[in-house]
Amino acid sequence: MKIAFLVAPAGVEQMELTDPWRAVVESGGTPRLVSTTEGRVQAFHHLDKANTYAVDQTVDDASVDEYDGLVLPGGVANPDALRADADAVRFVKGFFDAGKPVAAICHAPWTLIEADVVRGRTLTSWPSLQTDLRNAGATWVDEEVFVCRGGSNTLVTSRKPDDLHAFDDAFLREFARDTGALAGH
Repeated sequence: MKIAFLVAPAGVEQMELTDPWRAVVESGGTPRLVSTTEGRVQAFHHLDKANTYAVDQTVDDASVDEYDGLVLPGGVANPDALRADADAVRFVKGFFDAGKPVAAICHAPWTLIEADVVRGRTLTSWPSLQTDLRNAGATWVDEEVFVCRGGSNTLVTSRKPDDLHAFDDAFLREFARDTGALAGH
């Protein structure tokens, strides 16, 4: 299974990128780092710079057809930058249009709001996004992880880095259910 991890050039919360990435690899999948620019992306540990990671593909060269699912890591700056990039928003919306599973953690639902894919859906996020999500037509719940199978695809959301174990388990299980491609789930 090939999974796109979409991140902006700077601002992704490192743990929210690396922990799900590792989970995909350990399940026999192939994660690919997709960004709005070539080169490397700068991860953060909260507000402090952390590691950088090589971009595998730019979003304008990427096709939803290449991937089985999409993971949107959080961090405050990451989804804020992505939602301002038309190609990134189009890429995210394409997964919903294609009926492919999507997983988003922490502040990542901001990008989902911009793609206009949360209306009528139930999801969780970092608590400060709840008003934004409700205003976009979603139902917000305060849960460690929430799986919404309504709409055109499966959407797995989680609140914060402390929820990563539950997030990883849930999105791997749901992606495998939707595609039958990940080993061990």
